[in-house]
Amino acid sequence: MLDARGTAVPRLAHWGHDLGDVEPTMLELVAAALPAVAPSSPDLPLVPSILAGPAEGWSGFPALIAHRVGAGPARLPMRIHRTGLTADEGSIAVELLVHDDHGPLLTVGWTVRLSPEGVVVIAMDARAEAPEGVDLHRLAATLPVPARASDLLDFSGLWAGERRPQRGTVRDGLHLRDQRRGRPGHDAPFLTVLGTPGFGFRTGEVWALHHAWSGNSTTGVESLPTGHRRLLAAELLDPAEIVLAAGETYTAPETVLAWSNTGLDGLSDRLHPFVRALTPPTHRPVVLNTWEAVYFDHALESLMPLVDAAADLGIERFVLDDGWFAGRTDDRRALGDWTVDPERWPSGLHPLANAVVARGMEFGLWVEPEMVSPDSRLAREHPEWMLAEAAPDRQHPPTWRFQHTLDLTVDAARAHLLETLSALLTEYPIAFLKWDHNRDQHAGTAAAHTRAVYALIDDLRARFPHVAIESCASGGARVDLGMAARVHRFWTSDTNDALDRQRIQRYSGLLMPPELLGGHVGAPRAHITGRTHDLSFRLATALFGSAGIEWNVTTADAAQLDALRDWVATVKLVRPLLTTGRTVRTDEPGDDRYVHGLVAPDGSEALIALVTLATASVAVPPPLRFPGLDPDRRYRVEPLTVGGPPHAVQDAPPAWIADGGITVTGRLLADLGLHVPLLAPEQALLLRAIALD
Repeated sequence: MLDARGTAVPRLAHWGHDLGDVEPTMLELVAAALPAVAPSSPDLPLVPSILAGPAEGWSGFPALIAHRVGAGPARLPMRIHRTGLTADEGSIAVELLVHDDHGPLLTVGWTVRLSPEGVVVIAMDARAEAPEGVDLHRLAATLPVPARASDLLDFSGLWAGERRPQRGTVRDGLHLRDQRRGRPGHDAPFLTVLGTPGFGFRTGEVWALHHAWSGNSTTGVESLPTGHRRLLAAELLDPAEIVLAAGETYTAPETVLAWSNTGLDGLSDRLHPFVRALTPPTHRPVVLNTWEAVYFDHALESLMPLVDAAADLGIERFVLDDGWFAGRTDDRRALGDWTVDPERWPSGLHPLANAVVARGMEFGLWVEPEMVSPDSRLAREHPEWMLAEAAPDRQHPPTWRFQHTLDLTVDAARAHLLETLSALLTEYPIAFLKWDHNRDQHAGTAAAHTRAVYALIDDLRARFPHVAIESCASGGARVDLGMAARVHRFWTSDTNDALDRQRIQRYSGLLMPPELLGGHVGAPRAHITGRTHDLSFRLATALFGSAGIEWNVTTADAAQLDALRDWVATVKLVRPLLTTGRTVRTDEPGDDRYVHGLVAPDGSEALIALVTLATASVAVPPPLRFPGLDPDRRYRVEPLTVGGPPHAVQDAPPAWIADGGITVTGRLLADLGLHVPLLAPEQALLLRAIALD
């Protein structure tokens, strides 16, 4: 609810519960619901507007910071008044004129829309009105939340350990998360959630914010002793990074918000269909990626057996990862030289690509267009295109994974990439690009660079609309809705360790639907962590996502190949559920197990996973309770075996397991649950529930 009476800057009066039809009594309540004037405070009720700042007596985080070029900061607070308002079904647009002490400075556009899924999206822009131009430092979306939202959840992480939850009680002050990496980063806040005390996956009232941006950002929570509490987000701008000439417009990244009174799963119920409508449509083939299978050991004679094995397993997309281009024998050279290596591939990639297609699979290719190796032909021919080539009086940033960022704000550099990639996509039957991004950006302007990356991807997709793109950034360092509007898949993390993946996928799935999150079956011994897991655990983990294999399966024995073949068939069987279903998770009494799954939109079926993370804290664990099914329908619940049954330490299984399944109502499954096998640590029990009526 937006209070836009008069010509003052509007204020957001409410977002959350559906208040029903707007009646006169509600309007009277909003008009009368101004707070008391407290001692030692502005001599008017303090209700921050959508652009709250000093001119209205606001001493908190200012939503707008700007000044005219050459004049320095305004000597008086900027004054803002509304000059326009338009509204249609589901959207309200406000136009605001900003004055400093010299006259008109900016026209700010602020638009809020409510999606059909119940997601709130705020879009903002600013047009320079000052003849001298305007230096824009901040244009932030700020949203009030009630005092009962006193618990905070956001995320941190690191390479191969993304989306680690961190929780605490909201305290007075600013909880700001500044991301200065030129990408969201492995430690990205991802989703900032405020909620009622003790909120969980199934309980509590929660308000969530996501900044739909792939560059530098600031997000967080402001809580003041005055009783005001707000969520906020803005592009993080360096001084002079956005300088607008008179009449020029800056468009801010969108801010995405969702509310739920049924906990975190309620957020996913809104966000998942919203994201599914946002992302480009595509199919979801089962993938085999060559990275952990062969690394840089590229040769037709060694890859052809892998192609044959993939086809035999029922794989639908074969992706050739890093190492195919000229001079790329390790990760220290040749980035930017996107031509096929003539020594290892004397006939180009045609023999491999043609073999892949002939066996009924799509052909995919790894690229890292935004980066350049100092040891590359491109760097030698165009050193001015490397962001490392700073002015002589400035310190150059170090290499990162032996590479620098290519300056895509240079038109010639971006055009070169577009033509080089277009040549590859024209010559070869490439249906998929794994688009990687393996370093933080420590030079240049992240604002302009991020927009240039968006433009490059948009231009490439316009030329080749049939090509699907995966966003990979050292794994999961660029998983955001700005990129989701342009790509078809995210590489969730570089680790294929199934135990780590259970945690990473659980929290990545708060925002992203499972079919967008790539998850692969790795080798028996995880390459990054060195942990060894049963094949059944690895298969069960990779099932809940955009599924694939990243393992040299030519080394697998006959039993493992049979299990993989059956698993690929299972992925295809449950794919309609994976790509349309509701994600459901439970709050367990300890931290030794997860329960999660997917429920069909019509409640006709579900796929359920009980995952043990550590040794159980009790001899007989509690029953598996699974919510989300139709409480009055009867379901046949049966184990789904992939790669063999999970290892259990017990003298006898529960009776219903021994009988091969049980018929139970959705209500009983949610409220009473089913007794479960006594699983050893790092095991997964999969169940299918099919409605009988």
